[in-house]
Amino acid sequence: MDLETFLAYLNSGKTVQGGSEAHLFMHGVSQEALRITAEMNSGYHTPEELRELFSRLIGRPVDESFGLFPPFYTDCGKNIHIGKNVFINMGCKFQDQGGVYIGDGALIGHNVVLATLNHVKSPRDRSSMVPAPIRIGKNVWIGSNATILPGVTIGDGAIVAAGAVVAKDVPENTIVGGVPAKIIRQLSEEELK
Repeated sequence: MDLETFLAYLNSGKTVQGGSEAHLFMHGVSQEALRITAEMNSGYHTPEELRELFSRLIGRPVDESFGLFPPFYTDCGKNIHIGKNVFINMGCKFQDQGGVYIGDGALIGHNVVLATLNHVKSPRDRSSMVPAPIRIGKNVWIGSNATILPGVTIGDGAIVAAGAVVAKDVPENTIVGGVPAKIIRQLSEEELK
């Protein structure tokens, strides 16, 4: 299996059976991600160096407007897709096998977790995983310590309150918060200016 075939399999949403070729390939990809993130997280790096390291991690260049404050953690990296003017703050953890898509202008707060894999519910097959993408729209703000679960789409302009656990889609220009996250309110016309 090569990376392109692996990502196509993950992006199909099919179950990754424990011990399968895709599962074993996943472990190899994880080792590269761990190596690159260890380099990224050790010592000081200029913004330019961080963009270069992050580009290596995801396998494609990020825009020069991309900003990151390490440490940053991921166990794959190759299924992260970043728009322009995106900022990721310290301590974030992306489990991106199912796909993480971050739109232009998004702000990701401290210690945010993006998790795109669920394990199969059956105890006999618990090592198998089901990937589902997380899609974060344009100009979204995700507050510190929020967790976004597999398959969630966050609409353009939305705000996820600090500490929220988001298990359902978030409409655009909406504030959500809590565990599980619920709609708090729509952004006002004044706030949207």
